[in-house]
Amino acid sequence: AFLEYQARFVGHLRDPKAVERPVGASVRRMRVYTEIVFNNMEATLASCFPVCKTLLGVRRWRRLVRRFLAEHRCTTPWFRQISEEFARWLAATPDVLADLPVFFENLAHYEWVELSVAVADVPMPVADAAGDLLEERPVLAAPLLLLEYAFPVHHISPFFRPTQPAAEPTRLLVFRDAQDAVRFIELNAVTARLVQLLQGPARSGREAVAQVARELQHPDPAAVMTFGAELLATLRSEGAILGTIKDEKAL
Repeated sequence: AFLEYQARFVGHLRDPKAVERPVGASVRRMRVYTEIVFNNMEATLASCFPVCKTLLGVRRWRRLVRRFLAEHRCTTPWFRQISEEFARWLAATPDVLADLPVFFENLAHYEWVELSVAVADVPMPVADAAGDLLEERPVLAAPLLLLEYAFPVHHISPFFRPTQPAAEPTRLLVFRDAQDAVRFIELNAVTARLVQLLQGPARSGREAVAQVARELQHPDPAAVMTFGAELLATLRSEGAILGTIKDEKAL
């Protein structure tokens, strides 16, 4: 009897319109509980997805949060991870996305990433800040993610609501710099590929740039090397590259 009461109690907190309150429970007290649970969930999500909330408007946003609360079963007790659960729920629930703007899934992921990178428990790598970016191995900031979206998510606002994917995907590099600030940098296809290579097996900057030149089948590899050196220097000045290490043992 207690388990049945408990299940009805929690079910009503999640979805008070679909699940009746337990027999004997005070209407006034149950209303207080349902409001507290919903308001906490809404506030947690709104803090991570402010643009999503603004674009939907208060009513549509609250309906979306209510459905998430009613349908989804979070696998973590941490409030800061609920936003990730929300983004995953959106991606896995096509009928929800069908009623939302076409860019909404991309936008929600983009907004979640900032919190994810900000709270990630990842130590800052050790690197020589003045090291040779071509002859040694560039060390990327951590955490660092290379992302690609069908929509220009970093430009979406109440004044810009794209109705179809862009001709070229939006490539973003998001990382936490040495001052623990979360940074976003828009990349072109070549720079994104260079960063991707640096994320892979250990290689020097020169090796990574040379690989890009081969993939491009560029007629002047020396020119690509000069350009690549400039890209590496720019990424270091932006904080995405912390410096270099000379060999794998230095890790």
